Amino acid sequence: MAGMAAPAARDFDVVVFGATGFTGALTAEYLARNGPEGLRWALAGRNRDKLERVRDDLAGIDPALADLELLIADVSDAAALADIAARTRVVITTVGPYLTYGEPLVAACADAGTDYVDLTGEPEFVDRMYLAHHATAERSGARIVHACGFDSIPHDLGAYYTVQHLGSTGPITLRGVVRASAMFSGGTFHSAMTQMSRARQIREATQSRRRAEPRPADGRSSRTVGGKPHRDPVLGYWLLPLPTIDPVIVARSGAALPAYGPKFRYSHYAGTKTLRFAAGGVVGISAMALAAQIKPVRNLLLSRIKQGEGPDAAKREKSWFRVDFVGESNGETIHTRVSGGDPGYTETAKMLAESALSLAFDDNPTTAGQVTTAQAMGDHLMARLQKAGIRFEVID
Repeated sequence: MAGMAAPAARDFDVVVFGATGFTGALTAEYLARNGPEGLRWALAGRNRDKLERVRDDLAGIDPALADLELLIADVSDAAALADIAARTRVVITTVGPYLTYGEPLVAACADAGTDYVDLTGEPEFVDRMYLAHHATAERSGARIVHACGFDSIPHDLGAYYTVQHLGSTGPITLRGVVRASAMFSGGTFHSAMTQMSRARQIREATQSRRRAEPRPADGRSSRTVGGKPHRDPVLGYWLLPLPTIDPVIVARSGAALPAYGPKFRYSHYAGTKTLRFAAGGVVGISAMALAAQIKPVRNLLLSRIKQGEGPDAAKREKSWFRVDFVGESNGETIHTRVSGGDPGYTETAKMLAESALSLAFDDNPTTAGQVTTAQAMGDHLMARLQKAGIRFEVID
C-alpha cells in the first residue's frame, strides 16, 4: 500500500484504543488480517488481562503478533493518554459513548499532533470537540476525524462519489436513502438513547458551533434539508426522515469542498418498500424518543442492552446495508449506490481500520483540525474500501 516508505518518527503507525471491546477487537482482527507488511501497531486499554487475551487471538492469525505491544491506559488518566498520543501517528478509538468517555483522548491527540479516528454517531460530542479542540489540532497538524464507521462513511463518501459523477458546476440537490438488515451494537443503542435524552444540549452545542465556525470563503453554501415521509419517484421506496449525524457530516464536506458546487443541499432518509413499514418506523422512533425522556425507563432499557457485545460471525455474515443516492443538478439526475455487508460491526471495523491506514500512509490533501472523511481522505479512502469489498456504483 502507498506510503510505507514514510519516515518512522514515532514508535507506532496505529494504536487501537478500546481493543478489548467487541468492535475494538474486530478492528484489531481486521488489521491483523489486512494491515500492510511492516505495520507498527499496538493495542491499548485499561485491562492488561483482557488485552493479553485479544493479543493471543491475534497471534492465532499471525504468530508474529504474539509480541504486539500492549499499552495500559484509562480514559481518566491524562498522562497515560498523552504518552499514547505522543508515541503513535494515528489513534483508533472505539471507547464510547463518546460524550461520556471521548474528550480526554481527543485532547491528547490534538495536543500531540496525532491523527485520530473514532466511530461516534453523537452530534453533540462532535460539536463540543470542534469548539474545544479544533483550533489546537489545526496548530499541531492533527487530523481529528469523527464518524469513521457506518456513521458516517457510506453516506459521506457516497455523497462525494455522487457529486463527482454528477460533474455539475451548478446547484446540487442530493438525497441519501438507507436500507439495512442487521443487528446494531449495544454501544450504538446507548449512544442513541443518550442523544435522545439531550435534545436541548445538542441544540445548544450546534448553535455554539454555528456561531464559531467560519463559512466557506468563496460564498458557497451547504446545508441539510429536513424532509417529510413520502414515496420516492426514482427509487420507488417510501422515505422516512432519518435524524442521525450522517446528513450533518455530508453537509460539512459540502462546505469544505468546492466540488459540491455553489449551493449544495442534502436530505437523509430511511427507505422501506411499503407504507406500512414506514408508518411502523415513525411509531418506533417516536416511542424510543419518548422512552429516552423518562429517566427510569431510559435506565431500564440501557440496563437490558449491554455495551461491548454483538452477534456471532454467522449472524453478521447474513447482514447487509445499502445506501442509494439521487443527485439532481441543471436538469440532470444521477442514481448511485454504496453497499456492503454487516454495517454495525464487520463493515464498521473495516471502515475504521482503513481510515486509520489511509491517514497513516496515503498521500492525502493537506488538512488539519476537525475534518470529515471526504475532506481528509476522499479518493484514497474510497479506493481502499472498494478494494476491501464495499461497493460504490452508478445505477443505470
